[in-house]
Amino acid sequence: MDSIHIQGGIALQGQVRIQGSKNAALPVLAATLLTMERSYIRNCPRIADVHAMVSLLRSLGCLVTWCGDGLQVDSSQVSRGAMQGEAVKGMRSSLCLLGALLGRCGEAVLEHPGGCVIGERPIDLHLWALEQMGVVFSEENGMIQGTTRGLHGARIVLPIPSVGATENIILAGTMAEGDTRIEGAAKEPEITALCRYLQGCGAVMEGVGTDRLLIHGGNKLYGTEFAVPSDRIVAGTYLMACIGTGGSVLLEKAPADEMEAVLDTASRMGASFWVSEEGIYVQASGHPRAVERLVTLPYPGFPTDLQSAALAVLAAAEGRSIVEERIFENRFRVAVELNRMGACIEQVNAHMAVARGIGQLRGARVEARELRGGAALVIAGLMAQGETVVTGCPYIYRGYENICRDFRELGARIASV
Repeated sequence: MDSIHIQGGIALQGQVRIQGSKNAALPVLAATLLTMERSYIRNCPRIADVHAMVSLLRSLGCLVTWCGDGLQVDSSQVSRGAMQGEAVKGMRSSLCLLGALLGRCGEAVLEHPGGCVIGERPIDLHLWALEQMGVVFSEENGMIQGTTRGLHGARIVLPIPSVGATENIILAGTMAEGDTRIEGAAKEPEITALCRYLQGCGAVMEGVGTDRLLIHGGNKLYGTEFAVPSDRIVAGTYLMACIGTGGSVLLEKAPADEMEAVLDTASRMGASFWVSEEGIYVQASGHPRAVERLVTLPYPGFPTDLQSAALAVLAAAEGRSIVEERIFENRFRVAVELNRMGACIEQVNAHMAVARGIGQLRGARVEARELRGGAALVIAGLMAQGETVVTGCPYIYRGYENICRDFRELGARIASV
């Protein structure tokens, strides 16, 4: 199913359950390589990226089966560290297997990872950090090979709070001899989820949830059961859709404690919300309001993964909004497609765009070019008058279990074709 057809102009109403987190599930699945036993990962989202990760784990020798709402992973037979195949090319998160394979097998071979084209996203920082721990890297014919005679602890000061690099250091550090200190670590909730899983397996860490992590390596790890937290980005996507359509929605199991910056922005856009044990109840009416300036930042700031969704809403807001992207330099590709729908978005440079709200978007045929931009186009279609056709939907399915089903449950007229 390559396209999504939407008849817009309907205010969303009702409740929808938020799926498990993509960005937490993938590194946790990678971490199952570090045990010689079975782990059960509950609340695992059935999305394209997870299916690709399952294929990679199986190719390495893991026995992986879907059980109920999660995955059972038995990595006891893993003995090689070579990764190849289309899954690696299409999913950047395969890079988080690097630290796990080096810790488990002492070697890792992979192709240059792919994923969404939203910026340079160099992997040099990952390789540099692992080199501090005793890994030697070489590259030949597009393949990266890392080998080590034994991982050892190190003090690693990250120049930027890279989520992927932090994850790889944690995975390698858990198996290394001695202590690994990470200064300037990323603090995203997905990092915390990875640490909690590893602690459940027997790893010893200090400073979880802060930018200074201390990992006491070399402990034997055991299998465990772990529940993937709800996806804050999916919750934020549906929240933005509610604001854009002027709806009233309960986001079941939404992780409100991880969404402070998002909820603050929602208030600035004119929405009201209430947090309870059930989740987040969002109410919006009329046109959304413009925001003077919206800036993406590392957690706990406003997430870059929701910048495109916010931009779609601001395209129809009352007033002028400045959106500043400080994480990636190619996040504004969606602006071209939104302008096809009548938006007035000017990209000032690689890191800034100005949206002059037009009040009402109109349906059009548009193309998703990456995951979060594709979700933003779905939001725009829900807001627009007339029919919108979004193509390039395999990007969207990388991160959303069933975005059409979820919006239909909220009253939208939307279908995959």
